[in-house]
Amino acid sequence: MTIKTYLCAASAAAIATAASAQDPDLLVFDWSGYEEEGFYQQYIDTYGAAPDFAFFGEEEEAFQKLRSGFRADVSRPCPHSVQKWRDAGLIEPWDISQIPTYDTVAAEFRNDPVFTDGDDVYFIPADKGATALLYNTEEVSAADAESLQIFTDPAYAGRTSLPDNVDDSFALAYLATGTTDWTQATQEDFERAAEWLRDAHENARTYWTDGAELNQLMATGEVTVAWSWNESFVGLADEGHPVAFNREAEEGSSQWFCGFVNLVDGPGSEAQAHDFVEAWLQPSSAEYMVNAWGYAHANTEAMANFDAETLASVGMGQPDAPVLAQRPLDIELREQMIETFERIKAGF
Repeated sequence: MTIKTYLCAASAAAIATAASAQDPDLLVFDWSGYEEEGFYQQYIDTYGAAPDFAFFGEEEEAFQKLRSGFRADVSRPCPHSVQKWRDAGLIEPWDISQIPTYDTVAAEFRNDPVFTDGDDVYFIPADKGATALLYNTEEVSAADAESLQIFTDPAYAGRTSLPDNVDDSFALAYLATGTTDWTQATQEDFERAAEWLRDAHENARTYWTDGAELNQLMATGEVTVAWSWNESFVGLADEGHPVAFNREAEEGSSQWFCGFVNLVDGPGSEAQAHDFVEAWLQPSSAEYMVNAWGYAHANTEAMANFDAETLASVGMGQPDAPVLAQRPLDIELREQMIETFERIKAGF
């Protein structure tokens, strides 16, 4: 089964509504697609069923839903949201003694003050992916795809697609305007990136919300250029579509990671919440993630078993170009990004 098949099935569920009931003692609030059982097989082996799932399409949506009273046990934001969710009182520390495989997570994450506070751990990384230039090799020349300026090139007006995701879209805009470390971005850098994103918006046919939607757009030829997660490249290539994933565009590409938080006052079992995350950190989850989705995994010991050729084939190699790492950034700047992104999508 291909990634496209996985995600098409996942996207049939209504966003931010519960999936078909499975385990009533654990509700996971996640991005669609991550309910696939290969990610947490050890949990199923222990409890005999998968958790119940509810889905969100974007982290700000998830934040607002949780703040308005929606209750779940576990969620998976990306790092930019962790401090905001902590400040809002939405999350509480994990009991790391119940998640022994946490020791395989890279030390840079285990010592990050945004994710930890002394012995308290608020965020456990799970997956890592790339966002880069995906294009149809029969419709787009390799020369045109050498630069991110293709997203503002009039020749591709109405044939591009951007993520309906503030962090990925601004990562593109920052790279395209010369900023490769957004943690050091100035107000002038932000304004320059926002103006470039307005130009890219004029070219865009649509904003894609998940991999399944983008795969469909690319497979039908409706879109020929996209700023994409590597899962779409792996899925489309697996189905025989003529696509390339360029992480070595002149201006570079981006890299992101997401992970688990323990939601306050979850309605289910705390023990099962911890067992779910422990299952996610297993080597079997890493193997499934790399081979079926093309992403990297937080378990550094498991990732050491994959050779460079395998990782490069799914778009997770080490590119010879700048990489904007989507690390936590100034909260006020990100709020400005969120507000501006919504205005740009609305045509302002």
